[in-house]
Amino acid sequence: MQGTDAKRLAGALAVIHDKAASFGLDGFPMRYELCPADVLYTLGAYGMPVRFSHWSFGKAFQRMKLQYDYNLSRIYELVINSDPCYAFLLESNTLLQNKVVAAHVLAHSDFFKHNYRFAGTSRSMVETMAVHAARMRRYEMRYGRDEVEALLDAALALQEQVDPHKRTDDEPRDLLLYLMEHSRRLEDWQRDVLGMVRDEMLYFWPQLETKILNEGWATFWHVRILRELDLTDQEAVEFARLHAAILAPSRTGVNPYHLGYHLLLDIFRRWESPTPEEKQRFGRPGGQGMEKLFEVRETETDVSLLRNYLTKELVEQLDLYVYRRRGDEWVVVDKDWRAVRDELVRQRINGGVPVITVADGDYRGSGELFLRHRHEGVDLDVRYTEKTLPYVYRLWGKPVHLETVLDGKTTVFSCDGDDVVRR
Repeated sequence: MQGTDAKRLAGALAVIHDKAASFGLDGFPMRYELCPADVLYTLGAYGMPVRFSHWSFGKAFQRMKLQYDYNLSRIYELVINSDPCYAFLLESNTLLQNKVVAAHVLAHSDFFKHNYRFAGTSRSMVETMAVHAARMRRYEMRYGRDEVEALLDAALALQEQVDPHKRTDDEPRDLLLYLMEHSRRLEDWQRDVLGMVRDEMLYFWPQLETKILNEGWATFWHVRILRELDLTDQEAVEFARLHAAILAPSRTGVNPYHLGYHLLLDIFRRWESPTPEEKQRFGRPGGQGMEKLFEVRETETDVSLLRNYLTKELVEQLDLYVYRRRGDEWVVVDKDWRAVRDELVRQRINGGVPVITVADGDYRGSGELFLRHRHEGVDLDVRYTEKTLPYVYRLWGKPVHLETVLDGKTTVFSCDGDDVVRR
């Protein structure tokens, strides 16, 4: 971005902040950074300005940067849930694109500050991850980089197996914590590494639970704010094209921007200008659209948003349906709105991550680990399961077993090293 455009962007940011405040948005103080593509995509791969090193982050960078170089996709926004809130803008973006990104991330900051699922997250995680990175480098110097990387391979393969809700049922489902506390194979420094990975995953977890709502909220507000700006005719056309691209339905899944935005628009309409039937049936007087949206922003997750607010009319309007793989083809299996709603909810339960619980830490009285998959209508990915269990074995030090349901039948995967057998 040229110097003149940078000055114009600085002026636009002040106007955008004023517009956001006038609408009632109340986020953390914002810090903006203009970055070249290499820096932005490094941040996108690592998820933070400073984080420990691992080959998987480099792999993610190469994939994202290659897609950017070939104009297949680009990161328009990168915002950090912290206080202050950091937002990174791409230098090569046009002035209009960065105006949209600025308005979008302002709404994300408001969401981070007020949605109840983010209330327990550390707002100083940027500094915490920098401390983690320094500690990891010390372990690499002391124990060798290969040894630390092998441990991180196992920890990152299991990083989503945490319990942010601290459930206290008979079978613990925070596998990473259980391994930290009960494995007899791990040394203290290895437990510390698992603890760092777990803490960072717990920080990211609310974003898994609110992807549709969070992106819908940010999209709703970037539209509102941009419509209030004094755009040139050229900028107005550019914004229309950019917004249409952001909301384009996905051909292979759900675009969270698209679904979240239309859900919020529908909620606003139903509470702001209810039909006579809605007034009579639900007692809605009208004029409460914005109040309702701020309530939804504060109290809902993706699961509750879909359960409570996805209607038959919206399912039909967005042409949503349930599809399954049959042989070599993908086919539509159901278009009933309840089936669609239930399928979307199922996909978002636990952030879309399978729930694995610890059934027995002394299976057969020999110190083996027996895990159980809480099957909720969807089978585990067999290939992923067979690649992941050896990592659990590496951390536990004795044979590991995982019970699940495949094709309607109870199945147990067992691993006593690199090999996994199924019975």
